[in-house]
Amino acid sequence: MLKFTLTLAVISLLSVSQVQAAELVGRAILAADTFAPGSTSGQFKKTQRTTPFLFAQPVQGFSCVEPGPKEGTFYVISDNGFGATRNSLDYVLRIYAVEPDFSTGKVYPVDFQTGERLVWFSRQSFIELNDRNKKANFSIVALQVNYPNSNIAVSQIIKTNRLLTGGDFDPESFRRLDDGSFWIGDEFGPFLLHFDKTGELLAPPIPLPNFSQKGAQEFVKSPDNPEFASFPEQKRASEANLGGSSGFEGLAINTSFTKLYAMLEGALKKDVPTRLLINEFDIASQKYTGRVFAYKLENASHAIGELTAVNDNEYIVIERDKNQGDPNNPAFKTPASFKRLYKINLDKVNKAGFVEKELLVDLLNISDPKGIGTNATKNGVFTFPFVTIESVLPLDARTLLVINDNNYADSIGRIPKQADNTELIKIRLDKPLNLTVTSGATASMRQNAYSNSK
Repeated sequence: MLKFTLTLAVISLLSVSQVQAAELVGRAILAADTFAPGSTSGQFKKTQRTTPFLFAQPVQGFSCVEPGPKEGTFYVISDNGFGATRNSLDYVLRIYAVEPDFSTGKVYPVDFQTGERLVWFSRQSFIELNDRNKKANFSIVALQVNYPNSNIAVSQIIKTNRLLTGGDFDPESFRRLDDGSFWIGDEFGPFLLHFDKTGELLAPPIPLPNFSQKGAQEFVKSPDNPEFASFPEQKRASEANLGGSSGFEGLAINTSFTKLYAMLEGALKKDVPTRLLINEFDIASQKYTGRVFAYKLENASHAIGELTAVNDNEYIVIERDKNQGDPNNPAFKTPASFKRLYKINLDKVNKAGFVEKELLVDLLNISDPKGIGTNATKNGVFTFPFVTIESVLPLDARTLLVINDNNYADSIGRIPKQADNTELIKIRLDKPLNLTVTSGATASMRQNAYSNSK
């Protein structure tokens, strides 16, 4: 019995040391209170900050990252703004271009087209998502006289430019093609959205067919689906076959740039609660192929934060609990306990029907022998204890860029009673990934990002 117990202990220690081998090699911080010019925002948001934000909106939080226009720069997408349709009606949806300077620990805005560093987040640093082509097949906020359920007039800027807001969509992930266009995974529909390089919606939102036939509905719909917009809250919830905040959280593009893989954050109502669906979408035909993969959560209370390609078969998933706070800080009474990166293989499915899953990094246990994390590092270990961690991008075969979503300004995971900043960290893996970089303009941008990490 003693021998058996010792053997288990050794196996456990080996497993821990394998995870601890992930090392922090860079960290840059964007202050929470970072704003960009625009129409007045925050008119429906209750926060510790003084609202509304006159002729401006918060830049954060970020829900996905892609290589930017120049070496060392990145595109990041802001989500719907303040977390819900009703409080984000005046938050314009944007994609920003940024440059983390890991030598100084600061994050700078850059020109969206050239990547040249800017002094501040001006209009040169972002594009705004819009429906100037009149492709949305429902009544968007820009078409209203007043913001829904209010007597506040919709901003003339939003109306004139048919800008899309957090009352229309919740963009949680995006991928860029060689032609400069963007595919975006929306959480509200859930929908797949295709925008050109300037941010114009190119086609009507693409709904997700209910391929698994869980329930009688033809399509997968969340309570925030625009079809339910006129329903009272209870009816929206009962009509939906997907829970709130459970739509497309992850969207990966394979390294051949032929397929998208759209991953739901939550399980369908009539499905096993630990089973999340990944749906394959053909870019050329702009249709779902009907191939559906299943990912198994470690716990039904967990959620995923992103899905990112390593090669055509392997992908990285962020899986997390719903807690926040450094577990080493006693001031946090219910700290984060599970923030991990897993590698999955779509070509390997077990007998239960789930894709193969391998632990890659424990984000609460990152080695930091050089003290890069400063006060966030204790006894040589750096933690990334945020409630929502929603961006991961391979920079080379052994280096990952990871970013938290700070849910401006509601998340408090780093310092008690202080709204989280956005942290961009680079972590080095102990074993290389089988990373594929293909040809083309998008691949060239990816290569620029990779080379900057070395």
